[in-house]
Amino acid sequence: QVQLVESGGGLVQAGGSLRLSCAASGRTFSTMTVGWFRQAPGKEREFVAGMSSSGGRTNYEDSIKGRFTISRDSAKNTVYLQMNSLEPEDTAVYYCAALLRGPNYYSDYNRPGQYAYWGQGTQVAVSS
Repeated sequence: QVQLVESGGGLVQAGGSLRLSCAASGRTFSTMTVGWFRQAPGKEREFVAGMSSSGGRTNYEDSIKGRFTISRDSAKNTVYLQMNSLEPEDTAVYYCAALLRGPNYYSDYNRPGQYAYWGQGTQVAVSS
């Protein structure tokens, strides 16, 4: 059984930075696609960033390109989401997800229903 634990959320002023962490147990990220998603109050869960199991492919949602970076520390079996130049619109609960149900990263990396495992989420609040 895979368990994912997010951390690093908090309250930050607009223009500030946060780094979210997602630590996995039960399986290594080198064998799993990982995705970061977020959900704001009253809105659907949306894709933020994804990384293939090899680490060689990363993808980002258009509104956060150039501001957020997904990375992985294999020794710690932890995936990070570095968030810079934060905006009030980035306020949401951020979730880490891992292991696509199907074999195709390119068609499924941004689809929350395709991930088998989810963390509990970490709150990010950006004040103006």
